[in-house]
Amino acid sequence: MLNQLRIRNFKSWQDTGCIRMAPITLFFGANSSGKSSIGQFLLMLKQTIESPDRKAVFYPGGRNSAVQLGSYQEMVFRRNPNKKITFEYQWSLPKDMEIGDPLSDDVFSGDKLHFSAEVERGNAARHLIQVAKLKYCLLDDRAKHFPLSVELSRKPDKPEYEASALPYNLVRKQGRAWAFKDVIRFYGFSNEAVARYQNADFMQELNLAQEKLFNSLYYLGPLRRKAERLYKWSGSAPESVGYEGENTVAAILAARDRKISPGYKQHARPFEEFIAGQLKKMKLIDAFQVKPISAQRQEYEVQVRAKGSKDWVDLPDVGFGVSQALPVLAQCFYAPPGAIILMEQPEIHLHPSAQSALADVMIDAIGSRENRKERGIQLIIESHSEHFLRRLQRRIAEGHVLKEKVSAYFANITRTPATLEPLDIDDYGNIKNWPEDFFGDEMGDIIEQSKAAIEARGQNAKKSRQRK
Repeated sequence: MLNQLRIRNFKSWQDTGCIRMAPITLFFGANSSGKSSIGQFLLMLKQTIESPDRKAVFYPGGRNSAVQLGSYQEMVFRRNPNKKITFEYQWSLPKDMEIGDPLSDDVFSGDKLHFSAEVERGNAARHLIQVAKLKYCLLDDRAKHFPLSVELSRKPDKPEYEASALPYNLVRKQGRAWAFKDVIRFYGFSNEAVARYQNADFMQELNLAQEKLFNSLYYLGPLRRKAERLYKWSGSAPESVGYEGENTVAAILAARDRKISPGYKQHARPFEEFIAGQLKKMKLIDAFQVKPISAQRQEYEVQVRAKGSKDWVDLPDVGFGVSQALPVLAQCFYAPPGAIILMEQPEIHLHPSAQSALADVMIDAIGSRENRKERGIQLIIESHSEHFLRRLQRRIAEGHVLKEKVSAYFANITRTPATLEPLDIDDYGNIKNWPEDFFGDEMGDIIEQSKAAIEARGQNAKKSRQRK
């Protein structure tokens, strides 16, 4: 799980400040306020790690990518190519990492990693993006251990890197006095770097930790596919429901043998039944089923029974909100344990009451269990829904979710440059620092409505007197 994140000089953000990442992390703000850029940055890092080009510092995306960010100049703050994009994040490891020095028998251990990097465009002759600096720190609850830094030397047209890891003493091998020339993508160590030292095998472990982190990141976009009459399924298990929810039905079918519980000591149900229960909890439908159209064909139909009805109908024949909510619910509970799920506007096309109920689904998602073990899901959500936030506030007040498990931010574009402001939520769910016009000027609308009503009544009374 991500614990902290900070980004500088990326798109509209000169500096996001340190973002506390909780099991439910929310970003609010007006359109074009920059809140989407935070998720886009994480997705770009994921795309980079998954790219076959190990020398590409950033992979901004291609035709079928989750995000397409263009050139360095297009993604850097105020399109100033002389600025460095810098970023840092901290995450919890699935199990403690131990780094042992074979030369001294010293052992460093921790359950968290902190990573930071500076990325820049090369000089005028090269025009290449390059890593200027990167640093790892292995942490535990008490202190920082094992800082490893790599920095680019400033030799003209000849980039070279030097590593230092005090108090861990990196010892060069004889005959390898030269610096190494490359790092892998934005984060990693090449075989050349490992081979330069007698005691640097741990570098590959750091590479692997980064790759595991971003392999656990899943994305669902704001526009989901329309419902279809028939769905084909080959029998394979998709990695996720897809960026547009296109694999939702395949995921439900592939997960039929899994049993999910919404929390400790709560009843576990088969996956499809569990998803149906969540849809019913949101008062979108009464029942839900996925069934083959025949034993000889690999085609399935999704049928639902609408509220108050006894008849089964195909998914396209009910409200659009059901087909938009289904990928959201499936992704929350289909993703593997330890997954980080990034969603944009999961509440889109839902009635306000369903938007509120969706918050309860998200609380179930972070507390869900499978095979009697916590799934440890983290949700990063960009939203415009006041109803969603209000329900979370209520559940904090009621004790259904701890306030520490919710982190919320508001992208404030009234300041130049824009700021990302944390919402201060107390133990009773109150937000003590509501930004101005956070969800529009509700009180202003009420006042103006009252004024207009008084004026209209006065005019009607005047007309009535004139008629008399």
